[in-house]
Amino acid sequence: MPVFQNDMAGTLQQPTTSSASSSPINPNLSSRNKDLISSPTRPPLIPLNRNLDDDNFASDDSKEDLSRLISKPAPVQDDLPVSGNKTPSSSDMLYYYERLLPFRYIFQWLNHSPKPQKDFTMREFAYEYRSGAYQRYNSFATLEDFKASVMKANPTRFEVGAVYAVNPKDRKTLPKTAMKPLEKELVIDIDLTDYDDIRTCCSKTQICTKCWKFITVATKIIEQALREDFGFEHMVWVFSGRRGAHCWVSDKRARHLEEPKRRAIVEYLDILKNKGNKRLNLRRPYHPHIERSYEILKPEFLDIILTEQDPWADDVKAEELLKSLPDKNLNDALRKLWSSSPGRSSIQKWKDIDETSKKIATKTFNYRTIVEAKQDIILETMYPRLDVEVTRQMIHLLKSPFCIHPSTGNVCVPFDASQGFDPTNSPNLRQIQHEINKWEIEHQGIPQDKKLHDWDKTSLKPSVDLFAKFVQGVIKSERSAKRERDDDEEDLEF
Repeated sequence: MPVFQNDMAGTLQQPTTSSASSSPINPNLSSRNKDLISSPTRPPLIPLNRNLDDDNFASDDSKEDLSRLISKPAPVQDDLPVSGNKTPSSSDMLYYYERLLPFRYIFQWLNHSPKPQKDFTMREFAYEYRSGAYQRYNSFATLEDFKASVMKANPTRFEVGAVYAVNPKDRKTLPKTAMKPLEKELVIDIDLTDYDDIRTCCSKTQICTKCWKFITVATKIIEQALREDFGFEHMVWVFSGRRGAHCWVSDKRARHLEEPKRRAIVEYLDILKNKGNKRLNLRRPYHPHIERSYEILKPEFLDIILTEQDPWADDVKAEELLKSLPDKNLNDALRKLWSSSPGRSSIQKWKDIDETSKKIATKTFNYRTIVEAKQDIILETMYPRLDVEVTRQMIHLLKSPFCIHPSTGNVCVPFDASQGFDPTNSPNLRQIQHEINKWEIEHQGIPQDKKLHDWDKTSLKPSVDLFAKFVQGVIKSERSAKRERDDDEEDLEF
């Protein structure tokens, strides 16, 4: 493979772990949550494996003419300028970076200001290439440098990392202790593969509108907890491009959380702990967050689990359901009933639990334990299943919003969790290239508004508009906080 020239120094290596800086959490939290965010023991650090090769990426600080590297605008024709499969080609990606990716909004989101500052210039970016090579520690001085570097490197995707105390591109000239992450967005990651033990419509990387409902209810629960329990305001959900969703929390307090506090937050949210463990057996009364989550999940259980997924129609999974019930006599009676009456659906078996409990009731039988067991089952099957390491580690990198998923060609679009989202109908690179061509055919010879972006001609527009509104909110909040600090400093002057 040829040597790539990169205008920012970068290195090829696997991500390593690091500690984070200190920052207080919401001072208005209840005493319960203040205790929660005390500094617990540091979590075990889990390496992030990457498939690397021996490709070299030379450094070149000079600005060469990018015209030969940038793809020409797609011809106005009916044929799509894309490869014949889902995986975008190199030219497809260059086309996307040149015409469609909203670099300015991504820059402003990570910079928290229209003008470059350390929040952006000292931030790490990583590139992932078709060869499997992974290039870390890229950094950029301006929006223009950022865009030019991405188009020049033409990665399959780029990932966002932490803001460091030193410039990431200078890491080779500095001691390792100098590479201290100062801030990074708080990120929540939910992946549908973690629901494979309960979803029946799909498995592994496959998804559909039925199993995406797990993500839909998860976003409601997580967002409500982040807003009401921790006081965060600025967050955006982003489709991973294949089978999951990421929540980026951009409040200043969230960005400055040190790792032990990030760990405490995700452990507060992750009530399932080890996924797959049966018999949840949560304490009663439920913690307010769990009670609130249960009230969200309870009305969805009939539709998602009992009707659409119908997992306990399968005899093996029905046996797993019995293991979640606390009474042996009840289990034996249900097992006998289901054996003598095969083919019963999950709805029927769920009703059988109540009806059989009443039939075998004795002085020593506590029906309340069955009610509580069923409540736990609802939480166990539907509560959000989180990738906790993504949240815990400040140095963990995650692909940026609006990247293209290299396997599906789907755009990692932001979406409004309160309005619902259909991943099977989300923008795809092939689709939006076709939409641009169609738009330009229909508007040939018609003067165009100079402010019209290429994404405005496609189904990508609502997602870009949503993200732009989110970014405006973040910047407005930063400005308000700065004015308050300036006012405080003026009050201290004599």
